[in-house]
Amino acid sequence: MKLILLLSLIVGVAAWLTATHSPAGNAPQSELTREEAIAQTMAPYHGPSERGVNRQTLAGKLMCGYQGWFTAEGDGAERGWFHWAGPDGFRPGSCSIDLWPDMSELDPDERYATPFRHADGRVAEVFSSYNRKTVLRHFRWMRDYGIDGAFVQRFAVETVHPKGLRHSSRVLAHCREGANLYGRAYAVMYDLSGMREGQMSRVMEDWKLLIDRMQITRDPAYLRHNGKPVVAVWGFGFNDNRRYTLQEGMTLVEFLKNDPRYGGCTVMLGVPTGWRTLDADSVNDPTLHALIRKADIVSPWTVGRYASPEQARLHAQRRLTPDLQWCRQNGKEYLPVVFPGFSWHNMFPNSKLDLIPRLKGRFLWSQYAAAKRAGATMLYQAMFDEVDEGTAIFKCTNDPPVGESKFLTYEGLPSDHYLWLAGQGARILRGEIPLTDEPPDRR
Repeated sequence: MKLILLLSLIVGVAAWLTATHSPAGNAPQSELTREEAIAQTMAPYHGPSERGVNRQTLAGKLMCGYQGWFTAEGDGAERGWFHWAGPDGFRPGSCSIDLWPDMSELDPDERYATPFRHADGRVAEVFSSYNRKTVLRHFRWMRDYGIDGAFVQRFAVETVHPKGLRHSSRVLAHCREGANLYGRAYAVMYDLSGMREGQMSRVMEDWKLLIDRMQITRDPAYLRHNGKPVVAVWGFGFNDNRRYTLQEGMTLVEFLKNDPRYGGCTVMLGVPTGWRTLDADSVNDPTLHALIRKADIVSPWTVGRYASPEQARLHAQRRLTPDLQWCRQNGKEYLPVVFPGFSWHNMFPNSKLDLIPRLKGRFLWSQYAAAKRAGATMLYQAMFDEVDEGTAIFKCTNDPPVGESKFLTYEGLPSDHYLWLAGQGARILRGEIPLTDEPPDRR
């Protein structure tokens, strides 16, 4: 348990470390202004839109976190091997991922050759989130397997720099198009990791851009709840020495809810596991409760807080069930986080490979069952594409590269198994199939 406690203290920092310090490789550099980045990426959506899932409510939905932060040399992002590379670039012995994506379905214009090799000598390839075609493919997978949509991650520290802004906004535009084309829902989730005190206005200015230039909340695929567009903000209340303040959070939530032009939102807050009791990974400050009372939806981050089906069930008894009771008493919605396993060995070599084993889906399924039994009506699936921390549920290969860097597999299960399992978890949530302790057989 000491290892899990350590993980719970640092997992929130990892996203910031990888978002701001991943090597750019040998990407060609060119000058890009902020104005050019906005002009290139921010415009309203005028394409077709399939009806698909009901975008007017979060109730009954399983929504994935979607990082969308991967780039590759030659993809046009000019960021090199962003989020693939380790401290010495992207090569055997230096990378930041523990799972390797299954590239078998991707077209030639979605594949980027790497210095890695498979056991049979084939060149190992990866994708880029900057590639529109690949992001649309991901949303098609969500439709095909019954996943309701995605919270698209938007790191506030990234939007300050022109190339980061261009990348983030282009990926958001791809996600918007994918959600419309394949009948899914999507919403923006701001991650505050890496921000300093006095910088919260950056989030507000970025939201204004999304409203004014992309008209994002007018989009038919944008998720709404209780009649209002949903915007999520992740990162308040953690006790890992974050430099922004809870009082700044009060100002941000007030803006998102009540600003005459840019407000009117349903606000979701990503908070620590110990938010209710103000312990464990949470600051011991009652201002956090005041902040949560100003918002609408509470979503405690639980990745790494338990490591087996038994611990997941115990967590539900000790945390999830009383959390839900607090939310009901205080008129708030509750969005539990579930995750399939965890590993970040290549990013932090002193950490064990396969730190939290997947157990062929039993670990994830135990969380679906525990959340349903506790009375949860919505779920946040961490994460769709997060191969850095080994929480991805999209298609990953059982034939990763060989050599200095060691990678996990899906234990011989089909590469789409966790997409399928997440779809079954959504059906459990909605009561469409019976609740069972063991994951269903795939036939």
